Formats: sequence, structure tokens, C-alpha cells
Amino acid sequence: MKRGFGGGLVVRLGLVQASIGAVVVMATSTMNRVMQLEHGLPALVPGALVALHYLVQIARPGMGHGADQGARRTPWIAGGVATLALGGVLAALATAWMSTQRAGALVLAVLAFLLIGIGVGAAGTSLLTLLAQRVQPSVRAAAATTVWLMMILGFALTAVIAGRLLDPYSGTRLVTVAGGVSLAACVITLLAVRGLEGVVPPAAAAPHATGTRVPFAQAVAQVWAEPVARRFTQFVFISMLAYSAQELLLEPFAGAVFGYTPGQSASLSGLQHGGVLAGMLAATLAGRGPDGRRYGSLRAWQVAGCLGSAAMLAGLALAGTVGPIWPLRVNVVMLGMANGAFSIAAIASMMRLAGIGQPAREGLRMGLWGAAQAVAFGVGGLFGTGCSDLARGLIGAPGAAYGAVFGVEAALFVVSAVLSVRLARAAHGGSESVPRARGDQARMVMQSR
Repeated sequence: MKRGFGGGLVVRLGLVQASIGAVVVMATSTMNRVMQLEHGLPALVPGALVALHYLVQIARPGMGHGADQGARRTPWIAGGVATLALGGVLAALATAWMSTQRAGALVLAVLAFLLIGIGVGAAGTSLLTLLAQRVQPSVRAAAATTVWLMMILGFALTAVIAGRLLDPYSGTRLVTVAGGVSLAACVITLLAVRGLEGVVPPAAAAPHATGTRVPFAQAVAQVWAEPVARRFTQFVFISMLAYSAQELLLEPFAGAVFGYTPGQSASLSGLQHGGVLAGMLAATLAGRGPDGRRYGSLRAWQVAGCLGSAAMLAGLALAGTVGPIWPLRVNVVMLGMANGAFSIAAIASMMRLAGIGQPAREGLRMGLWGAAQAVAFGVGGLFGTGCSDLARGLIGAPGAAYGAVFGVEAALFVVSAVLSVRLARAAHGGSESVPRARGDQARMVMQSR
């Protein structure tokens, strides 16, 4: 019987995810702020750099394919974090350099954010693939929650510690703190993955390389021909587009329609993230609850999360018309809970579906879905803010304009729920129709006779 990762090993991979989050939050949050406030750059500059780090992750399928061909994931994880760490240090150097040499610093910043995106793609793709291959089905939702909560912990701890170390601000301090975070990320990752793939005997691992190397284009064509992989890619893109588009609109909406101050809108965002956490924890019951019982399937939580997100976004659309009497805080908390439930169920489903189809393509599938998510996040912010500006220009009234955009996002979540149901049907057929070995093929031939 195949022996999978236990809780301790899942936590080790969670430490890697926390390390990734620590470096990324320095680049996308702290340095974003420094570029705008300390150096007086327009918000478009750091925004374009963050979008670039998402865009370059379109290379994730190639990274996953490379790991498939080698049949080992930990070298890609360690190498990815090292590349990410280098990008983090270069991004700090570029940010500090902007005070004296802006043109050269911007060129260095572009290189740095390219490396950050490549590092996140390489490490993140192989990390999720390793989880997909080694975690038992009954605990996938719990494993996904653990890893993602540790990433959030990495965000939070880095933000607090780095924030204290950076005061009073100087370019030298920024480079020193970023270097320390990057070094810690590399050390933690190396310790976490050391011997990790040796824990499960090779005979117990999922089948990998078959002895012949398949060209990347051929492998992509094979995976895209699989209904499950293709439909899940569509689901990931549409749902993550709706999820990311709302992020940049909530606080401006609260200020324009409900008169919230910056502090009040920030606390509202905190309530949403608290709801996301609660939804994530609730979705772990799709595996096994504390009493050992199952509380719904991953598909049910995924569909319910999408429909719940659509309903709460429709509520925000209505709030734009109703105004201050609307229970905005309750609406936002429930939106966060629905977002958290669907996202964790989707990640756990991703881990399950990675093994359905052509053998030795798990990394490529995970890379394809990761690329869809990254592109959706890159496009989502531009989509949400662009639609908001357009709606305000056409409609005039801020509440109605924001409401129109929230309505579009709600419709995207409804489409995601429909795609999820269709995906479940394809997965049910696909898991039974793809022969895994010669013995399976022989049995199918005998049964057909």
C-alpha cells in the first residue's frame, strides 16, 4: 500500500510556502510602498512590476514538464526559492538605487521581478505537485489549508518584523532586511526539503519517467486534449479572475459609497481576510472532520463557495444602490468565507486531478493551472480597476458604477460554478477511462470480449 506524507511532512512543505510568501511580500508590498512614497514614482511603475512577476509565470507548464522528465521535485523547489531569493535581493538593490539613478534602477528592477516570477513558478509548481502525488485523498483539503495558512503566516511575520527593522528607513536598511529575509528563506527551504523525497520508497511513489523524453509541445498537446485538464484550466482562470478583480475595489468602494476613512476601510479588508481564513478551515471538513466523518465533497464545497461568492458580490452590487443602511461588514465577512471555502476546495481538487490522464504529466498539469491562476491575477487587477473607471465614466454615480462591476464579478463566479459541475462529470469519466498500465489495458480487452 502506498504510504503518503504525514502531517509533519506537510508542515515542512508549508515552511517552504511560508518562505516563498516572505520574499514575495517584501517585493510586492514593502518595495511597492517605498517606490511610491519615498521615491515619488507613479503607482503604475510598481504595479507594472508586480504584473510582470505574474506574467512571467506563464512559463510554469515548462517548469512542471521539466520536473516530470526528471521525476524529482525537490531540486526544482530548492532552485526556485534560490532564484526567488536572488530576485528579492536585486529588487531591494534596485529600489534603493532609485534615489540616485532612476533609469538604471528600473532596468535592474525589471530583471529582479522577472527572477521573482520565475522562482515562484518553479518552486510553487513542484511543491503542489509533490503534495498532489504524496498526500492521501482524505486529507488533501487539510493539507492544502495547512500549506496556505503557513504562507499567510509568512506574509504576516515578515510584514511585522521587516516593518520594525526598516524604521527609520534607508536604502541600506532595505537591502539588509531583504537580504536577511532571502537568506532565511533559502536556509529554511533547504532544511525542509532535505531527504523529503526519500521518505516514501521509490516503489511506492507515483509512476514518473518512462525512459523516453517527450518534447514539451507534444506533452502540452496531450494534456490539453484531456477534458479534465482543459476544463479545470478554464475553471481556474475564470474563478481566479473574479476573485482577484474584487480585491482592489473593496476599500475604494467602502470609502466612496459608505464614507469609510482609510483606517476603517483597512479594518474592513481585515474582516474579509478573517472570513477567508474561516472559510478555509471550514472547507477542510471536505476531507475528514474532527469526529472522523466526511462533511460534503470537495466538489460540493467548491460549487457552494463559487455560488456563495456570487451571492455576496450581488449583495455588494445592491449595496451600491442602497447605501449606508446595508450591512456591509456582514456582507464582506460572508464574502471572505465563501472565497476561502472555494479556494481551498479548488486547491485540493487540483491535487486530486493532477493524476488523472496521461501518466508522468502531473507537473505539467499543475504548471498549466498555476499559469492560468497567475495570468488571471495579473489581468484581474487591471480588469477590476479598468471596469470601475469605465463604469464611473458611463454611469456617474459611484455606487451604481461599483455595483455594475461587482455584478460582472458575480456572473463570473456563477460561470465558475457551472464549469465546476461539468468538470466533475468529466473527471468521473476520465478517472475510469485512462488506463494506467499494461495490466489495465489487458483487463479492458478481456472485458470487451
